[in-house]
Amino acid sequence: MNILEVNNISKNFEIEQPIAVRIRNFFTRKQAPSFCALNNVSFNVKKGEILGILGESGSGKSTLAKILMGIYSPDSGTAELNSQSIFNLNYSRRLKILRKMQMVFQDPFSSLDPRMTVRRILSEPLKIHGIKPETHIEEFLAQRLKEVGMDPSALNSYPSEFSGGQRQRIGICRALMLNPELLIADEAVSALDVSVQAQILELLLSLQKRRNLSLIFISHDVAVVRQISDRIILLYKGRLVEEIDADKLLTAAKHEYTKRLLESALYLRENIS
Repeated sequence: MNILEVNNISKNFEIEQPIAVRIRNFFTRKQAPSFCALNNVSFNVKKGEILGILGESGSGKSTLAKILMGIYSPDSGTAELNSQSIFNLNYSRRLKILRKMQMVFQDPFSSLDPRMTVRRILSEPLKIHGIKPETHIEEFLAQRLKEVGMDPSALNSYPSEFSGGQRQRIGICRALMLNPELLIADEAVSALDVSVQAQILELLLSLQKRRNLSLIFISHDVAVVRQISDRIILLYKGRLVEEIDADKLLTAAKHEYTKRLLESALYLRENIS
């Protein structure tokens, strides 16, 4: 059964131009130049599945994540979470969707407010959605921190007091505060050291199994996506060019772009090691 169904999503962005050119285009009614970030992208995510979205920089994968989270609006297309549309929603309906779908961002430092303690960072989603935990709030927050491998004493600290890996654990903890059904991780380990990457990947896998989460894992790293995913889709210049089971990626890839990515990853591994 699918938790998320995405159909024919397209998104174009205007290319930034000098103000004089924009004024001239306005009076001459000349359409501003644009580039296509996404072109008729369709896919689904099954309940309890980890779907990897693989692509190099500029492929459209982060734009897709932001569209799903309501940060951008698509030019066309539809998306449904549990058979409910996630586009063109009013504030209250958007909040209901966000309770079921949360995001873990690439940079664990910039995505956490440096002026807030961890206690406040984790409490904010509960306040916004009007949720009161059944247990005492301190006990509830402590339990959630333990779930991501953090000591409850972190509640009184600020993001700047933690390492990158610890900050990402806090970011994951915040994303789980509302008990979402679907988690979108956008380059969630790319800013971390390799050893820390492995720890965060292990944490995500553990949480996914324990909570029966559906997970969209977005990355440019072939090895990481293959390691964590059940199924993988590949984006190239805004188009979905291949969909394949993760365990068949190395042996059954058909599209030339996929093959080039695999060759590049193999070349880097051989020359770095």
